[in-house]
Amino acid sequence: MNRNPHDKAKKKVLFVCLGNICRSPAAEGILRAIVAGHGDEARWEIDSAGIGDWHIGQLPDQRMRVHARRRGYDLTHHARQVRESDFDRFDLIIGMDSANIEDLRSLAPTPEAMAKIKPMAHWLRTIATRYDYIPDPYYEGAEGFELVLDLLQDACANLYADLTGR
Repeated sequence: MNRNPHDKAKKKVLFVCLGNICRSPAAEGILRAIVAGHGDEARWEIDSAGIGDWHIGQLPDQRMRVHARRRGYDLTHHARQVRESDFDRFDLIIGMDSANIEDLRSLAPTPEAMAKIKPMAHWLRTIATRYDYIPDPYYEGAEGFELVLDLLQDACANLYADLTGR
């Protein structure tokens, strides 16, 4: 991001996880809710995608939708795979764990595109001492989905504050 992060230009954020059915659509839904709560929807473009193509077109994992709905988030995104054009379209491309970051780096077409890639854990503040990535809850029970939502709520709130100065 070459411009001042607090300027009035539209902020374009892409969240990425492995399959785009748990972590990244949850992050998208949480940030959308934060942005809407501030009446900032017109100044943001928020999306999510997956490294792999296994779930293209599917809604987020049912368990993630249930846990998110309990917190007031309606996850309606349909899974898609990261495209090279995403590196031109978005200012910030956020990976959920180190494997996602490495995969994104291998997909980045230019050094400028690579500079847009950041780990979601960069914005963790409350629980940062215990987590340096957002764990994949896919093979976990209910507590795994709750933990991921806790982490994403913290990180998304801090991301919003960092990008808006609020």
